[in-house]
Amino acid sequence: MGFGSGGVGSAPGTVGSAAAALVWCIVHALLFTSTVSVQLLSVVVVAVVGTLAIRESLRHLSEQDPGWIVIDEWAGMFLTLVGANPACFSQVLVAFAVFRIFDISKVGPIRTAERLPGAAGVMLDDLVAGALAWVVVQGLIPFAHGLGLPWGGPGLWGG
Repeated sequence: MGFGSGGVGSAPGTVGSAAAALVWCIVHALLFTSTVSVQLLSVVVVAVVGTLAIRESLRHLSEQDPGWIVIDEWAGMFLTLVGANPACFSQVLVAFAVFRIFDISKVGPIRTAERLPGAAGVMLDDLVAGALAWVVVQGLIPFAHGLGLPWGGPGLWGG
C-alpha cells in the first residue's frame, strides 16, 4: 500500500512518509493550484480508502500493524502538509521531520489512538500524529517569516 513505498526492508514508515510528501508536492504544486478544501479532501479520501484497505488486509494477517502497510503514514503526512507551501522544500522537509518525530515517539494521544482495535487504530495514530505535526508546522510558518527566514509562502494563516 502507498505505491509500494512500504516494501522497503528497513524504515518503511519513513520511506512511506517521504513518498507521500513527494506525491503531495507533485500533485499540489505542479498539477493544479490547490485550496485548503482540496487538500483536506485529499486527506479524507486517502484516510477512508486507506482504512478500508487496511481492514481488508488485516483480515488475512496475524499481525495487528504490519510495517509494509504505509497508507496510514500517507494520510498522516498529507494532513501535516495541509496549508504548507508544497513548492517550498524547507516547509515540506520540516513537516516531514515533525511528522516522523510524532509518529515514531507515539506521545500521548497518538499512543491512545494506536491502541484502538483493527484498522481504526492503524489509521488513527498516524492521523493524530499528522494533526499534532500540522499544529507545529503552521505555528512555525509565521515565526519563520517574522525572523525573515525564506519559507517560500505564507502558509495557511497568511503573512
